This record gives sequence, structure tokens and C-alpha cells, in this order.
Amino acid sequence: MSNRRSPRLDLTPAGRMEEARLQKVLGYQLAQATIVTDAIFREQVGKPLNLRPVEYTVLTLIAENPGGSLVRLARALCVTPPNISTMVDRLEAKGLIARESSEEDRRAHVLHVTSKGADLVRKATQKIVAAESQALPLSAGEQAILAELLHKVALARSKVLGG
Repeated sequence: MSNRRSPRLDLTPAGRMEEARLQKVLGYQLAQATIVTDAIFREQVGKPLNLRPVEYTVLTLIAENPGGSLVRLARALCVTPPNISTMVDRLEAKGLIARESSEEDRRAHVLHVTSKGADLVRKATQKIVAAESQALPLSAGEQAILAELLHKVALARSKVLGG
């Protein structure tokens, strides 16, 4: 018989503080989970591939949606066009994306990943998914359910923020 007690589910993961009232607060639980996923990202992608989370997100969205615009990207990420422009400038300077004039409107630019950018997205995504699968105490099915539920929460953005 072991002297080890099972962890109490009503204590914080670190610091062992009571958190019973926070158990059902999604924002709190998401923030605690983000600590874990951010650490995984830093270790697997941030440091070795010299990529920040926002850069990875922007690069991946461009890879998944070639020919998209800055305005559409800014709307998707709920940031201002000047902020997205700064991020895109950074990725372009690294040779990961390219801007081209739109064929429909020569004043507008469309975004594409370069082959270097596509390789980086593929490698980074593989590393993140593998590390999360290994580090998190979730089965593949539980991970899929969690991802689906989080996506549903994210879809409430238009209802909560309007637009």
C-alpha cells in the first residue's frame, strides 16, 4: 500500500492553493492550461525554430489560406490592420511569406507562404502535436474532444464581441 495520496482536484496545479470556486470558471481553467501549452510551444518551436506563437499562428493561417488579405487576417485574429501588418512584415523579412499585388485590385496585396515558410509550418505543427500528445494526460480521443470544445468556445466570439 502506497503512502502517496492522490492529488486533490480542488487545488491549484502549482502552489497547492484552494481553487474550488474556480473549478467551473472556464477563463481560469483556460489560463492554467495555457501555461502548459505555452511551455510546450517554447520548448519545441519557440527556441529551436526561433518562432513566436503569434508568428506561428499568422504563418499557419496564411499557409492554410493562400491568397488572403491583411484585412481578412486581422479580422480572423481580432487585431488591428496595423498590428497584423507589423507581424506580416516580420515574417516577410524572415523569408517565410510573400506579398503580391491582387489581380482583382492592384492596390491590395495577397499573402502566400514561401517554400521555407511552408516547411517551417509543417515542422512546427508536427513538433507541437507530438509534444502535446506526449506531455498531456489526455487520450487521443480526449484531445480531439477538447479541441472541438475549445473551437466551439472560440465561435462564440461574434456573439460576445459583436460582428
